Amino acid sequence: MTELEQNQMDNENVSMEAAMESVQEVKVGDIVRGEVLALEDKQVIIGIEGAGVEGVVPAKELSTLPVEDISEEVKVGDVLDLVVISSIGKDKENGSYLLSKRRLDAKKVWEDIEKDYEAGKIIEAPVTSSVKGGLVVDVGVRGFVPASMIDDHFVDDFSEYVNKTLAFKIIEIEPSENRLILSHKAVVEAEKAEKKQEVLAGLHEGDVITGKVARLTDFGAFIDLGGIDGLVHVSEISHSHVGKPSDVLSVGEEVDVQVLSVDPDKERISLSIKANLPGPWSGIEEKAATGTVLEGTVKRLTSFGAFVEIFPGVEGLVHISQISHKHIATPHEVLHEGDTVQVKVLEVHPDDHRVALSIKALEEKPEEEKAEPENTSYEMPEESTGFTMGDILGDALNESSDEDSNE
Repeated sequence: MTELEQNQMDNENVSMEAAMESVQEVKVGDIVRGEVLALEDKQVIIGIEGAGVEGVVPAKELSTLPVEDISEEVKVGDVLDLVVISSIGKDKENGSYLLSKRRLDAKKVWEDIEKDYEAGKIIEAPVTSSVKGGLVVDVGVRGFVPASMIDDHFVDDFSEYVNKTLAFKIIEIEPSENRLILSHKAVVEAEKAEKKQEVLAGLHEGDVITGKVARLTDFGAFIDLGGIDGLVHVSEISHSHVGKPSDVLSVGEEVDVQVLSVDPDKERISLSIKANLPGPWSGIEEKAATGTVLEGTVKRLTSFGAFVEIFPGVEGLVHISQISHKHIATPHEVLHEGDTVQVKVLEVHPDDHRVALSIKALEEKPEEEKAEPENTSYEMPEESTGFTMGDILGDALNESSDEDSNE
């Protein structure tokens, strides 16, 4: 044998030894790389790189999601990272190892989820189905949302969330048990709390904003301001008397409200609807000009006269001397609270919120009137009426003065 032939033989032996050494031993649990050699019914044939052997990936091990058509998942020539599940024997047809892409993908997903959990990160994922106790979510692995963590209000029908992509907070994670508990409620509550603070920070006394009636109670209406509710007390709904808020407002109705006060610490907002409306005395000098005849309702009776509501929130005084041409000791003799009466406007004082009215001015005066002594003893009202002593005593003072002069 020549020296050249000996050298060639030596080189071939070295190459064969190198090739033998380069063939890696495949063990269960190893992560290997393989090329897709063929697609068969419900399985994929893989050539494991560096091992010189083939492996099989069943359809159910291709993806963390159900696979109906393996050709939609992989193609011949694709190179995949896989984990070795088990050895199926070298004498078995279609490969020596059972491989999985799904389990490797899931392992990576769990690692990412653990990082998100530690960082307190909010994740998004689609809801795939509803079960008796809550929702099933796909985050690459199966996640579960208990019924109590679906939303910030009671949920009766879980199906309305299915096929929707929602944001979730990771509550509990245990990869070894494939346990992943998520909460959408926590995200909703956090968003609302943040929005509430933004609204509170932007509100100031005197601001006029538009809101929606969220709830009605006997004492007022709660108005949704877009993140927080404010209260309109029943006394702030209208300039006229409101018995129940539901008499004049309905849930969902849009209303303009004025901010009366804001308490950021207690998260309380006091609102008013009537403050944003024209007052009952606005334009009264035109609506109740001197000489105008109006219809009103007797609201209160006192010893010195009757208060008659001529417009919502506007009461005028019919002095006892202006009730009848006949002498009466008290208004109760001819009037009752709730009576509807015709009145004539005698005087209007818008700034003082005073209107003097007369009933007898609209009645025909008897041809003969017997002079009768006037009762000049009047009971003063306990509340501020807007009328002066002269307004209350009225003609009685004038007539008494005339009698003194004649004497």
